[in-house]
Amino acid sequence: MYPLLETINSPADLRLLPRPQLRALADELRAYVLHSVSQTGGHLSSNLGTVELTVALHYVFNTPEDRLVWDVGHQTYPHKILTGRRDRMASLRQFGGLSGFPRRDESEYDTFGTAHSSTSISAALGMAMAAKQKGEDRHAVAIIGDGAMSAGMAFEALNNAGVCDCNLLVILNDNDMSISPPVGALNRYLAQLMSGQFYASAKNVGKQVLKVAPPLFELAKRLETHAKGMVVPATLFENFGFNYIGPIDGHDLDSLIPTLENIKHLQGPQFLHVVTKKGQGYKLAEADPVAYHGPGKFDPAMGLQKSIAPAKQTFTQVFGHWLCDMAEKDSRLVGITPAMREGSGMVEFHQRFPDRYYDVGIAEQHAVTFAAGMACEGLKPVVAIYSTFLQRGYDQLIHDVALQNLPVVFALDRAGLVGADGATHAGAYDIAYLRCIPNMSVACPADENECRMLLSSAYEQNHPVAVRYPRGAGAGVATQAHLDALPFGKGELRRQGTGVAILAFGTLLHPALEAAEKLGATVVNMRWAKPLDTELLLQVAASHEALVTVEEGSIMGGAGSAVAEALAAAGVVKRLLHLGLRDEFTEHGDPARLLALQGLDAAGIAKAIVTRFGVLPAPAQPAKRTLKSVA
Repeated sequence: MYPLLETINSPADLRLLPRPQLRALADELRAYVLHSVSQTGGHLSSNLGTVELTVALHYVFNTPEDRLVWDVGHQTYPHKILTGRRDRMASLRQFGGLSGFPRRDESEYDTFGTAHSSTSISAALGMAMAAKQKGEDRHAVAIIGDGAMSAGMAFEALNNAGVCDCNLLVILNDNDMSISPPVGALNRYLAQLMSGQFYASAKNVGKQVLKVAPPLFELAKRLETHAKGMVVPATLFENFGFNYIGPIDGHDLDSLIPTLENIKHLQGPQFLHVVTKKGQGYKLAEADPVAYHGPGKFDPAMGLQKSIAPAKQTFTQVFGHWLCDMAEKDSRLVGITPAMREGSGMVEFHQRFPDRYYDVGIAEQHAVTFAAGMACEGLKPVVAIYSTFLQRGYDQLIHDVALQNLPVVFALDRAGLVGADGATHAGAYDIAYLRCIPNMSVACPADENECRMLLSSAYEQNHPVAVRYPRGAGAGVATQAHLDALPFGKGELRRQGTGVAILAFGTLLHPALEAAEKLGATVVNMRWAKPLDTELLLQVAASHEALVTVEEGSIMGGAGSAVAEALAAAGVVKRLLHLGLRDEFTEHGDPARLLALQGLDAAGIAKAIVTRFGVLPAPAQPAKRTLKSVA
């Protein structure tokens, strides 16, 4: 099925092919990407859109000596296939298999690890300047999408690169779609480049003049896709100091290859604008690139099918429903997302409350300070953001929100392990990085209904609060219809036992309860990492020999650390065991397997307790000790 592709084990093999065969190779490569993703799940639309661009880059540039830096990196499956990893695509995003993103330890062709957006220009500029400093003659190429160009870091890099004398090429892969529909003035500007009156008028005048000289007219037609940028006056990128070229058709190898070959011989920073189509070559993905952005396994002949069996409600859906219900109740509520409308569960909110919905593009820093500004004026902003993405707005979180004690709610999706996306997307650090900030509170719901109620609790506060919840479904607890809140900063006793008390933060409450049944242990649902329910904590400490903290987050600096600090402050000395994510980056793979490998399933929790404490004697007078349960 893939006679040409099967001969390509490295870009060196690709460069041996005659140019007329590249079209057939691209067709085979696209078919192979579609087949592979349908078997494993993964990112599809973006990869179908970069097939020809990938072929052209590896054909023209001497990779890996010339450096390719792919922004975000979820469009690098064709790159992986052409760089010796074709036979491993069946392991994509599975434990021990290929990563869904570029990784330096996976291949020498992955020159920079990416998964978050807008880092490519900075990294490629660093590589280009390093080559200049070392006296090496090589190129650095950054491939960045139009959605990623909305982030401030991309513009910081452009600003720096425009005054650097180095061989840097920035390729803008303009496909008119980020994960959510693109927004902002830059996207509007790019759309206007080819539709503006100036361009249309200049092109028409040129055609009329050149028609009197047919050979020149034919030459102009052939050059048109290479020189469109010439009739656009003072483009944004030229003002940054780049030599702007384009836009050209990113699926036309006869345009891409000659253009890249010409650019390769130019000196200084170059900017190539290519226009591609997400889902190119697969009609279903072309028609709905959002649905096919990151599908699971499916039959390419049938496309994505709706599940007959009702799926369990996800935490993301719980948040989306709560957001709409609270917005119906309180007109002050506004919803903010940094380009993750679908992923954060805000589609319904956008449809029902379009005037109160704000997608600020891939600009997490701006999203946080934008929310702060709204809060200053009496609105109640809710920022829906992934845990790992809020890391990018940390300075703004401290200085613009917490320091001013503004009532912003942060709905932290993807807290804890995320499975196939791996370490770059795992929300392992939010408890640790949030609880050290004054005025900040952190809630850790154990199930779907508790998530809804703690979101209401957070919304009631007059200071910043984050509610962290994992990807996917929870224990299957039905959510209530009303918007009742749980008491602020209070936990609850879930199981009375003896000897050992397990303090659970978040959804690991359920494996903790299962482990406790085997051990006869007490289980407390702490609910809040900050503020801790110290009253309940000290009651539990007084009636148990040992305490075990369990969290789906970093052990270092996490909720367990908060418990230890609180006990130390009260002068209480207890045997402690902290269970959570170890001081290592967690690989991609099935979430349940990853939790088990971290010892955070029921069996792992029970084993860790027995290994550390053995069989503990019951307290001397258990009948005289009661725990205060806070509903």
